[in-house]
Amino acid sequence: MGQRIHFVVDPQGWCCMGLIIFVWLYNTIFIPKVILFPHYEEGNISVVAVLCYYFCSLFCIASLFRASVADPGKLPENPKIPITEREYWELCNKCNMMRPKRSHHCSRCGHCVRRMDHHCPWINNCVGEDNHWLFLQLCFYTQILSSYTLILDFCHYYYFLPLKKKNWDVFVFRHELALLRISAFMGLIILGGISRLFYSQLMGIFTDTTSIEKMSNCCEDISRPQKPWQQTFSEVFGTHWKILWFIPFRQRQPLRVPYHFANCV
Repeated sequence: MGQRIHFVVDPQGWCCMGLIIFVWLYNTIFIPKVILFPHYEEGNISVVAVLCYYFCSLFCIASLFRASVADPGKLPENPKIPITEREYWELCNKCNMMRPKRSHHCSRCGHCVRRMDHHCPWINNCVGEDNHWLFLQLCFYTQILSSYTLILDFCHYYYFLPLKKKNWDVFVFRHELALLRISAFMGLIILGGISRLFYSQLMGIFTDTTSIEKMSNCCEDISRPQKPWQQTFSEVFGTHWKILWFIPFRQRQPLRVPYHFANCV
C-alpha cells in the first residue's frame, strides 16, 4: 500500500488485538452459518444481506490490520527541518530528538509520533498522523458490523420465519441458542465501547485536538486559526474526496499544512 510497516513488540497489545480478532472471527464464521445462509436458502433474506455482512466484515478486518501495522508517524533519527519552520519544532526531553510541536513521545513504542492521539492496545500501535484515518475506519466499521450482528440475532428469533430444514447433526445447530447469545453479548459490549470511543474521536477532529491535548488541557489558552470541519477531516484522511474516507484499501496522501496552524504542546 506504499506505507512503512510499523511493528510494536508488546505482549499486552498482542493479547488485546488477539481478542478483537477472535470476536471478529467468531461472528464471521457462526453468524452466516447459523442465520444468513439458512435463511437465504429458504428465501427469507436476499443475497444482498449476505454480501453486505461480508463486505462490512472485510472492511473491518482490513482497517484493523492496516491500522496495527501502519507507521503512525514515527520521526526519523535526523529529521530535516525547513528553515522557515524551525521555530515550530522542539526538543523531546525523553529521546533528545527534535520534533514538530503537537508530537509526543510514546513510552510503549519508544519514539516520538507526529500528532499523536494516543497509544491503543487494541491495535497494538500508536494512533498518530499517518494512521489516524485507519483507526477511525476501524471504529466505524466495527460499529456497523456489531449493529448488523445484533439486528440479525434479534430477527432470527423474533422476525424471520422459522427454518424448515435443520441439520441437527451439525454442532452449530445443536448449540444455536448458546452461540447466538454469546454473539449478542459480545456485540453489545463492543458496540457500547466503540461508540463512545468513536464519538470522542469525531469531537477531537471537529475541534482539531488530540486525546493527549484534551487530557492536558493545553489548548484552551492558545489561539489559532479555526478550521472548518471539512478541512480537518480532509487532513486526517489525506484527501478531499469524501467517498474515499470510507475506503481502507488505498494509500493516504498527506495534505501539507504549515506548522503555524498547529498547537503548541
